Amino acid sequence: MRIHALPPQLINQIAAGEVVERPASVVKELLENSLDAGARQLDIDIVGGGVRQIRVRDDGGGIDREDLALALSRHATSKIQNLHDLERVATLGFRGEALPSIASVSRLTLTSQAEDADHAWSLQGEPGEGEAPQPAAHPRGTTVDVRDLFYNVPARRKFLRTEKTEFGHLETVVKRIALGRFDVGFRLGHNRREVLHLPAAEDDVGAAGRVAAVCGAPFLEQSLLVDHAAAGLRLRGWIGLPTFSRSQADLQYFYVNGRFVRDKLVTHGVRQAYTDVLYHGRHPAYVLYLDLDPALVDVNVHPTKHEVRFREGRLVHDFLFRGLHHILGETKAGEAAPVPLRAAPAQTDALLAHQAPIRPHTPILSPMPRETRPLPLHVEEQRNAYASFRSSVAAAPTPMPTQDTGGSPPLGYALGQLHGVYVLAQNDEGLVLVDMHAAAERIAYERLKVGFEGQGVRSQPLLVPLRVVVSSREADLAQQHAETFQELGMEVDRAGPEVLVVRAMPAVLQGADAEKLLRDVLSDLAVHGSSGRLREAVNEVLSTMACHGSVRANRRLTIEEMNGLLRDMERTERSGQCNHGRPTWTRLSLADLDRLFQRGR
Repeated sequence: MRIHALPPQLINQIAAGEVVERPASVVKELLENSLDAGARQLDIDIVGGGVRQIRVRDDGGGIDREDLALALSRHATSKIQNLHDLERVATLGFRGEALPSIASVSRLTLTSQAEDADHAWSLQGEPGEGEAPQPAAHPRGTTVDVRDLFYNVPARRKFLRTEKTEFGHLETVVKRIALGRFDVGFRLGHNRREVLHLPAAEDDVGAAGRVAAVCGAPFLEQSLLVDHAAAGLRLRGWIGLPTFSRSQADLQYFYVNGRFVRDKLVTHGVRQAYTDVLYHGRHPAYVLYLDLDPALVDVNVHPTKHEVRFREGRLVHDFLFRGLHHILGETKAGEAAPVPLRAAPAQTDALLAHQAPIRPHTPILSPMPRETRPLPLHVEEQRNAYASFRSSVAAAPTPMPTQDTGGSPPLGYALGQLHGVYVLAQNDEGLVLVDMHAAAERIAYERLKVGFEGQGVRSQPLLVPLRVVVSSREADLAQQHAETFQELGMEVDRAGPEVLVVRAMPAVLQGADAEKLLRDVLSDLAVHGSSGRLREAVNEVLSTMACHGSVRANRRLTIEEMNGLLRDMERTERSGQCNHGRPTWTRLSLADLDRLFQRGR
């Protein structure tokens, strides 16, 4: 076949294959256009899951009569004019492909009244048909009516799911966009029934209310407020406590300059911030907003604009990790919101499944069994550090005060033990329950980390250096990041274009698979520009040591020991959860107790 130009209709339908995946894609494009037009109220009416009809009405600036037909032409937009604008995109849309693509696979009607126009004008039909706009009755703003989606592309229509499923995707899109613009009101209806009503938020309280409406009130109750700025970047929003983790990554909203994005670099940075506090296989929940110079991010990567590319990816990754890791590290038991006591059955079963087994007559700090082979001296020093915990518990006993001393500590004063597993305490607000093994495990782990970091990472030479065959790119990475390996106690030399030699490993990782660890670190360096594999491996060893050395269930503690444990929790970072992400404490207020016993009724 000879080379020839494609007809405009086919060109638009090809573009529709990229932009219009399902009804939710249409709604996304139309809402973004309305927001770019300055809308403050958006009404979305859906029929048949969006396949039969999608109607979006806004109160934005509107479209002039002369521009209606041009709006349905490919690559026609009012948002950019030259390359300089493309390099600093500050609007949600800019390609000029959405309307013509949608019109090519549906029956579209565009009605609009510009701000200074006497009346509205309406245009119906596919792009390029040459029809003249007709007068219409319409308030200031624009309405886009899309009917019979994919009526002329039956193959695409067969891939659509049920009406309920398609509307579910559509509702998710509306919620995502609503979380990005608190100053705009949203109303969503389906089959003439109102499903979602989100009034515009005028202050921080209204914004928090919208977050609660979209993500659920428990998320807002179990989250930390974020406002961190550095190096020209600013991060705002909410991050869920580690105890509010999810089995799926379904409660993760990240916005870059107001645009919802999915980005591997962002996900990796946030995930790393939850190191040591998130249970294996669980996912953090967050609603975060990253603001930066538009010139530092390229949004022209994918037609759907879900993906972005940061010009300084390493800077953004480290900014997210360090900021969130610091905020999570500052949380101490008694300061952050406790885990809700009335957990769902599935959550309760999960907590019970990971509860430490009851071992009678276990000392408060049982040493780990020694291996038959001798261990390096500094490893023994780390294990002997458990003894400091016993002395600290009994060093400063805090008995229950006999008179009012001006308020109790955040976790109150100990009353006793329940089944040798939980510590019961009383504070000004009510009853506090503490899992003593989980709490002691976190305290011991944080102390081990402080001691380990204070001494530095000690290397231990391998008896026989390990030769590892890698690609030339991986060898270059190892050579470029030689100092990074040395700081973490791993000595790696280049012995050829595609050969690396591991000569030393961190002493605490004695017996670890050096080759696997090296390849994992190189993989992280290639993708993210940094790696936390070595640090994670070291922390995993320290976590195991802390777990085995902590107070076990069914160990009877004195009141002084219980109070010492509570005070240590109040001073220790991340003490709201153990090393595995399980909660360490919860609280029943006096109001909760009154409701349980129906007092005051």
